[in-house]
Amino acid sequence: MNEQLVANTFLYLTNAIVFGVLAFLLWQFYRGFGSQHVKYWQFSLQALTTSQLTMTVKAFTALSSPTSVVQVVLEGIYQSSYFVFVSLFLIGLYIAQTQKPLARRYVVAIAGASFATAWLFTLVYAFADGHVYDRFFMRETLPEFLFGLAYMGMAFFSYRTAPVHVSSRIMQVSFVIYGLRFFVFSMLSTFMVAEVWFSQVIRFFAFFDIGSHAVIGFSMLIWMQGAERSAANSAKNKAQYLGRHDSLTGSLNREQVLEKMPELMRNASKHNKQLSIFLLDIKRFKFINDTYGLKTGDYILGEIARRLRDSLFQPQIVGRLSGDSFVYVFEFEHRQQISRALNHLHELIARPYQYDGQDIMLQCSVGYSFYPEHGDSAETLLQLSNLALFHAESRNEASKQYSDDMQVQGRHLLAVEKAIKLAMERDEFELYFQPQLNLLTNKLEGVEALIRWNHPDDGLLTPNQFLPDVDALALNSALDNYVLDKACRAIARWHQAYRRWVTVAVNITAVEFQDPKLVPSIQALLLRYDVPPNYLELEITENVVMTDLQSAMDTIVELQTMGIKVSIDDFGTGYSSLAYLRKLPIDKIKIDRSFINEMAENDSDLTIVKSMVRLSHGLGKRVLAEGVETQTQLDILRTLDCDAVQGYFISKPISEADLVKYFKR
Repeated sequence: MNEQLVANTFLYLTNAIVFGVLAFLLWQFYRGFGSQHVKYWQFSLQALTTSQLTMTVKAFTALSSPTSVVQVVLEGIYQSSYFVFVSLFLIGLYIAQTQKPLARRYVVAIAGASFATAWLFTLVYAFADGHVYDRFFMRETLPEFLFGLAYMGMAFFSYRTAPVHVSSRIMQVSFVIYGLRFFVFSMLSTFMVAEVWFSQVIRFFAFFDIGSHAVIGFSMLIWMQGAERSAANSAKNKAQYLGRHDSLTGSLNREQVLEKMPELMRNASKHNKQLSIFLLDIKRFKFINDTYGLKTGDYILGEIARRLRDSLFQPQIVGRLSGDSFVYVFEFEHRQQISRALNHLHELIARPYQYDGQDIMLQCSVGYSFYPEHGDSAETLLQLSNLALFHAESRNEASKQYSDDMQVQGRHLLAVEKAIKLAMERDEFELYFQPQLNLLTNKLEGVEALIRWNHPDDGLLTPNQFLPDVDALALNSALDNYVLDKACRAIARWHQAYRRWVTVAVNITAVEFQDPKLVPSIQALLLRYDVPPNYLELEITENVVMTDLQSAMDTIVELQTMGIKVSIDDFGTGYSSLAYLRKLPIDKIKIDRSFINEMAENDSDLTIVKSMVRLSHGLGKRVLAEGVETQTQLDILRTLDCDAVQGYFISKPISEADLVKYFKR
């Protein structure tokens, strides 16, 4: 009998060591994978290890009374740890099979219920010496029946679920066998518990359980290896997919577009068809990112890609080349299809994008070329379409087809771009200043800053000689910042040298005015040069305002809150909407020179100027007339109560050296 106790003790201790090692290995897997099911399997094996350690102590103390406190506590620990093992193991398997995480509160509730049930079964008849069979039923028969149901249920669930790895089929078969084992034991213990041979049945099932637990434990390890291989294959497939597709939109990337194009060209030639290569660039997309956030921008890019893929023309290629630039290639037979395709593309992009309760409107520019008319290689066709797109954007056109003369213009712009950037680095640009006369005080009210280029080869260039190229190259923002910096430096320099503050007006383009960084950038300049904000004036055109009225109003309010003046330049040549003029919190309106030129000879122009002055004063705005070139024009403007003037009659734009002569006097 003592030898039997020693054998059982050694058996359960060995099991505890084996399952403890398996739990440690699963913990190592969990540290590497971090999967939820691995964590619960690790906990389940820890619970199984606890149950086997408890059985080791029970086997060693088997001769003590089963109703003693020690035996009851040991039985409770064994039952609860085994119940928790089964529940956590099945939870982990469910998560592994479905790949769906289970909320922690549900796991705690299931494990807690299992723990409580085990102690309930243990404590019923625990200290009743006369209820041996009832105690055996509560501790053995009923739990075994419940375990049989659990394992058979999980076997059925595994059968209905697609196998994840080969180990899932091993576990499925094991569950069926293990479930039958519990049902058989439950049935035999109900009817045959009093038979002499039943003790041998118990001993047989004890060894059977040890083998079954080992199979389950090692199946977990096999599952982990399968999961590791699956993760490696998944990573490899994902890398291959990302190597061919844009990760954000799912469209082809540039390399795959270039790889797929030759085959499309061969097929098109074979069937006597042509290809149209459209390049689309989303207008003001940076503004969307800055205003609505990167998450909104990512959504819009994905939606654009989806719309292009699902379009009616069934494109052969939809790719994202970079940022907000897409390529759209489709096959056609007749040139009439191109105009319909262009209209369709613009309509697709212009359709509102609804995100987070907001309707966002966009437009695009399109440049396109044809195969085989314009080239016979993918790289060439993309380059030519990109050149056409550049011309469309620089001329503010919706669409542009490539033509041969674009190559010459492209080479010119390439050279000019390099020269302009180098000129900024070398400070070759110079500010000229046109004085503005206050008609009430007959004193200098301020100056307008106008840029000139001291070109090393061509001499002094006026704005009309280089600003079109600046606009075509989208360097407006860089030049605006350059001029703002020079203007603030000049204001500070004049005050330091002549103890005089002079207001400088600087023209701001639409691109820079819509940039969210404009206000903080100006703040930084004013702080750097210690310039009071009220001596800097920004001039914007009506078209800048109407591009995005609400955004423009918000920016103007921010600038005026800082103390910076904002005026409308060239008033009357743009939208001239009285509604927006009433809403805009601007300081000054500058009447365009086209109305001043013939004001003395043309009654219509005189009436218009008179109305503008009255309207502006009625709205609380000051008025400055541009292009005053004669004494007669000046006298008329005085009569009309115009506040200030500028023009060649007052002074042409002059260099800083000439301007400071006024300060010296």
